[in-house]
Amino acid sequence: MCGNNMSVPLLAEAVTVSGTEKETAAVIFLHGLGDTGHGWADTMTSIRLPYVKYICPHAPRIPVTLNMKMNMPSWFDLMGLSPESPEDEAGIKRAAENIKAIIDHEAKNGIPPHRVLLGGFSQGGALSLYTALTCQQQLAGVVGLSCWLPLHKTFPQAASGSGNKDTPILQCHGEMDPMIPVQFGSMTAEKLKTIVSPQKITFRTYPGLMHSSCPEVGSYVASVVVTCLNSSPYLSSVG
Repeated sequence: MCGNNMSVPLLAEAVTVSGTEKETAAVIFLHGLGDTGHGWADTMTSIRLPYVKYICPHAPRIPVTLNMKMNMPSWFDLMGLSPESPEDEAGIKRAAENIKAIIDHEAKNGIPPHRVLLGGFSQGGALSLYTALTCQQQLAGVVGLSCWLPLHKTFPQAASGSGNKDTPILQCHGEMDPMIPVQFGSMTAEKLKTIVSPQKITFRTYPGLMHSSCPEVGSYVASVVVTCLNSSPYLSSVG
């Protein structure tokens, strides 16, 4: 697999912004439903560090039950957006394995998992949380924007082999989000505290913000990335 992006399907067409120096760290950021990797690539490059590779893969186009079975970029099928909605368990697990394959690929090319920050927005943030919590390798940190924890009822058991029980997780959520209400984000943060070290969870809310990002969120995420991949391999000093 080393050196061959074609062996990792999501990497073959991912938007990748290479570092200007020897790459010793990576940020993998997953977009939301209906978007593509291009939607977040510019945001990622605005916090560019010379030795960091930024990877923004595209989700496959699949029929989405929530949107009348229309084909669109989606990491897995969505039946609803409430905590009690049925979930695409097989699709979520398959998507997580595809993200883990990217992490493994980077490791074989010289960037170890503890130098990889995994993040995402909305459905992409949800997949980032699930992937990290079911990944045996310890990551540098996880960032979830306006998201939730998929298959939440399977935790903490589903994280029994996770290498990320002491990995810092940042959640940011708009208080006026009409799609994923901030209460769902808060419930997710509380659930995470039963799975990983509670002091490693940071949950920040933003008054007036809907289902989107904003410069304030971007600035805080940037500080997390810098702290994680510049001064330390972990996020422990960011609160």
